[in-house]
Parts: sequence; structure tokens; C-alpha cells
Amino acid sequence: MSEIDYTVAFVTEADKEEWRRLFEGYAVFYGVPMSDTVADQVWAWLLDPAHELEGLIAHDEDYNGVGIIHVRACPRPLSGCNIGFVDDMFVTPEARGTGAADAMVERLQALAWERGWPALRWLTQQHNQRGRAFYDRYAGGPTDFILYHLRMG
Repeated sequence: MSEIDYTVAFVTEADKEEWRRLFEGYAVFYGVPMSDTVADQVWAWLLDPAHELEGLIAHDEDYNGVGIIHVRACPRPLSGCNIGFVDDMFVTPEARGTGAADAMVERLQALAWERGWPALRWLTQQHNQRGRAFYDRYAGGPTDFILYHLRMG
């Protein structure tokens, strides 16, 4: 596939429909049911300048939404600084391998420089082989940390 010129920018109210479609695709990929209540809450967070979660959307040359990223500042106590934490990253199957994900990570790197974040972190599941191969290109492989998840109730 040939490289496409992608634009990656913070979401605006005008992106709601495309963002929702992409967020739904992300939920389907991970087998998580998505409700209007959850999607509306996340969308409200993304548009609230006081909330830490921010959203980026990638558009192709025809201004079709092809990918989303949710990112936030994350305190790193051992360094006494914030880093960027990527909660969600999704690219439509049709746009994979076309440069969309690269454009998104390049925008994340620029954001990290702008904000003075010395690092970006993210998680993915073991079975996400294609995503892991992509992330390995940028991060050189996973860390040696193991994630634990304690559910309350």
C-alpha cells in the first residue's frame, strides 16, 4: 500500500460521529461491550479541558476518520515528572499498513516533546500480535513489568 498523508489532531465536537465509530471498533477488537452511557462519558471527558484524558483523531486525505488515541499525563514519582500514558489506540483495519499508525505515533511524540514528557507508555494484550510488532518498532519491545488488575467489588 502507498503512504497516505494523514492529519492527526485533537478531537473537536465535529468529530463525535467518527470518534464514536472508531471507539466502537476499538471495543469490538478487545471484545468489550460498548454502551451509549460509557461512550458519552468518555466523549465528555475528551471535550472537557479540565479532564486529564485527551483524544486525538487521524483523518485521511478525504477527511475520513481512520484512527483514535486517548492519552493523558501520568505522574512518574521516581522521576519527579509526568510522562504520557496512552490508554487507547485504534486504527481501522482498512488503514493498517498505510502509515496511519505511524502518523499517530509521530503526533504523540511531538505532543510529548511539547509537554516535556520524557517518555510515553502504553499497554496492549498478548494476543495483539500485529499491534505488538508495530509498537516494537518504536519502543524496541515490551518492558519487563507485569500488569496487575485488582477489581473492587
